[in-house]
Amino acid sequence: MEGAQSRTRTRRFPLEGGPGAVGRCRDLTRQVLADWFTLSGAAGRVMAQDVLLLVSEVVTNACRHGGAPYELRLDRAPGRLLVQVSDTGPGQPTPHGPHRAARASGHGLYLLERLSSRWGWVRREAGKTVWFEMTVPE
Repeated sequence: MEGAQSRTRTRRFPLEGGPGAVGRCRDLTRQVLADWFTLSGAAGRVMAQDVLLLVSEVVTNACRHGGAPYELRLDRAPGRLLVQVSDTGPGQPTPHGPHRAARASGHGLYLLERLSSRWGWVRREAGKTVWFEMTVPE
Protein backbone atom coordinates (compact mmCIF):
# COMPACT_ATOMS: atom_id res chain seq x y z
CA MET A 1 0.00 0.00 0.00
CA GLU A 2 2.81 2.41 0.79
CA GLY A 3 4.14 2.23 -2.79
CA ALA A 4 0.73 3.08 -4.24
CA GLN A 5 0.32 6.03 -1.90
CA SER A 6 3.72 7.42 -2.83
CA ARG A 7 2.71 7.34 -6.52
CA THR A 8 -0.53 9.23 -5.89
CA ARG A 9 -0.41 12.87 -6.95
CA THR A 10 -2.91 15.67 -6.42
CA ARG A 11 -3.25 19.13 -7.95
CA ARG A 12 -5.91 21.56 -6.70
CA PHE A 13 -6.83 24.85 -8.33
CA PRO A 14 -9.16 27.45 -6.80
CA LEU A 15 -11.50 28.86 -9.43
CA GLU A 16 -13.49 31.97 -10.02
CA GLY A 17 -16.64 31.53 -12.09
CA GLY A 18 -17.48 33.74 -15.00
CA PRO A 19 -16.08 34.23 -18.47
CA GLY A 20 -12.97 32.25 -19.15
CA ALA A 21 -13.52 29.56 -16.48
CA VAL A 22 -13.85 26.74 -19.03
CA GLY A 23 -10.74 27.74 -20.96
CA ARG A 24 -8.74 28.25 -17.77
CA CYS A 25 -9.69 24.77 -16.49
CA ARG A 26 -8.79 23.24 -19.84
CA ASP A 27 -5.40 25.00 -19.78
CA LEU A 28 -4.70 23.92 -16.18
CA THR A 29 -5.68 20.34 -16.97
CA ARG A 30 -3.57 20.30 -20.14
CA GLN A 31 -0.53 21.40 -18.12
CA VAL A 32 -1.10 18.76 -15.43
CA LEU A 33 -1.53 16.04 -18.06
CA ALA A 34 1.75 17.12 -19.69
CA ASP A 35 3.49 17.02 -16.28
CA TRP A 36 2.12 13.60 -15.33
CA PHE A 37 1.90 11.66 -18.60
CA THR A 38 3.70 11.09 -21.86
CA LEU A 39 1.17 12.43 -24.34
CA SER A 40 2.98 11.30 -27.46
CA GLY A 41 1.52 8.55 -29.58
CA ALA A 42 -2.09 8.01 -30.51
CA ALA A 43 -3.16 6.56 -27.14
CA GLY A 44 -1.71 9.46 -25.17
CA ARG A 45 -3.27 12.07 -27.44
CA VAL A 46 -6.70 10.41 -27.37
CA MET A 47 -6.62 10.14 -23.57
CA ALA A 48 -5.67 13.81 -23.24
CA GLN A 49 -8.35 14.91 -25.72
CA ASP A 50 -11.01 12.91 -23.88
CA VAL A 51 -9.99 14.35 -20.50
CA LEU A 52 -9.94 17.91 -21.85
CA LEU A 53 -13.36 17.47 -23.49
CA LEU A 54 -14.86 16.14 -20.25
CA VAL A 55 -13.30 18.93 -18.18
CA SER A 56 -14.86 21.43 -20.60
CA GLU A 57 -18.26 19.76 -20.31
CA VAL A 58 -18.25 19.50 -16.51
CA VAL A 59 -17.08 23.09 -16.01
CA THR A 60 -19.61 24.34 -18.58
CA ASN A 61 -22.37 22.50 -16.74
CA ALA A 62 -21.19 24.01 -13.45
CA CYS A 63 -21.30 27.51 -14.94
CA ARG A 64 -24.71 27.02 -16.59
CA HIS A 65 -26.59 24.90 -14.08
CA GLY A 66 -24.61 24.60 -10.89
CA GLY A 67 -23.62 28.02 -9.76
CA ALA A 68 -20.05 29.23 -9.71
CA PRO A 69 -17.31 26.58 -9.97
CA TYR A 70 -14.87 27.07 -7.10
CA GLU A 71 -12.33 24.23 -7.41
CA LEU A 72 -10.75 21.95 -9.99
CA ARG A 73 -8.96 18.95 -8.54
CA LEU A 74 -6.99 16.25 -10.33
CA ASP A 75 -5.76 13.10 -8.61
CA ARG A 76 -3.49 10.55 -10.23
CA ALA A 77 -3.08 7.06 -8.87
CA PRO A 78 -1.68 4.01 -10.63
CA GLY A 79 -3.84 3.35 -13.67
CA ARG A 80 -6.40 6.09 -13.06
CA LEU A 81 -7.02 9.81 -13.17
CA LEU A 82 -9.78 11.35 -11.05
CA VAL A 83 -11.03 14.82 -12.02
CA GLN A 84 -13.36 16.78 -9.73
CA VAL A 85 -15.12 20.09 -10.31
CA SER A 86 -16.84 21.67 -7.29
CA ASP A 87 -19.52 24.33 -7.68
CA THR A 88 -21.92 26.25 -5.44
CA GLY A 89 -25.13 24.80 -6.90
CA PRO A 90 -27.22 22.41 -4.83
CA GLY A 91 -28.88 20.59 -7.76
CA GLN A 92 -28.23 17.06 -8.89
CA PRO A 93 -26.80 16.63 -12.40
CA THR A 94 -29.55 15.02 -14.48
CA PRO A 95 -29.87 14.47 -18.23
CA HIS A 96 -32.53 16.42 -20.08
CA GLY A 97 -34.26 13.30 -21.42
CA PRO A 98 -32.76 10.81 -23.86
CA HIS A 99 -29.66 11.87 -25.74
CA ARG A 100 -30.35 13.39 -29.14
CA ALA A 101 -27.25 13.99 -31.23
CA ALA A 102 -28.95 16.71 -33.31
CA ARG A 103 -29.48 18.99 -30.28
CA ALA A 104 -27.23 22.02 -30.00
CA SER A 105 -26.53 21.35 -26.29
CA GLY A 106 -27.22 18.80 -23.59
CA HIS A 107 -24.43 16.36 -24.40
CA GLY A 108 -22.26 16.73 -21.29
CA LEU A 109 -23.63 13.90 -19.15
CA TYR A 110 -23.90 11.63 -22.19
CA LEU A 111 -20.22 12.25 -22.94
CA LEU A 112 -19.30 11.57 -19.30
CA GLU A 113 -21.12 8.25 -19.51
CA ARG A 114 -19.47 7.30 -22.81
CA LEU A 115 -15.88 8.47 -22.31
CA SER A 116 -15.11 8.08 -18.62
CA SER A 117 -14.54 4.85 -16.71
CA ARG A 118 -17.15 6.08 -14.24
CA TRP A 119 -18.57 9.34 -12.98
CA GLY A 120 -20.78 10.68 -10.24
CA TRP A 121 -21.41 13.57 -7.90
CA VAL A 122 -21.49 14.24 -4.17
CA ARG A 123 -23.07 16.98 -2.12
CA ARG A 124 -20.72 19.35 -0.34
CA GLU A 125 -21.25 21.93 2.34
CA ALA A 126 -20.93 24.58 -0.37
CA GLY A 127 -22.81 22.93 -3.25
CA LYS A 128 -21.60 19.76 -4.94
CA THR A 129 -18.70 18.07 -6.69
CA VAL A 130 -19.06 16.35 -10.04
CA TRP A 131 -16.27 13.87 -10.68
CA PHE A 132 -15.13 11.48 -13.37
CA GLU A 133 -12.46 8.83 -13.56
CA MET A 134 -10.36 7.82 -16.55
CA THR A 135 -8.19 4.76 -17.02
CA VAL A 136 -4.69 5.99 -17.83
CA PRO A 137 -1.25 4.52 -18.50
CA GLU A 138 0.77 3.75 -15.40
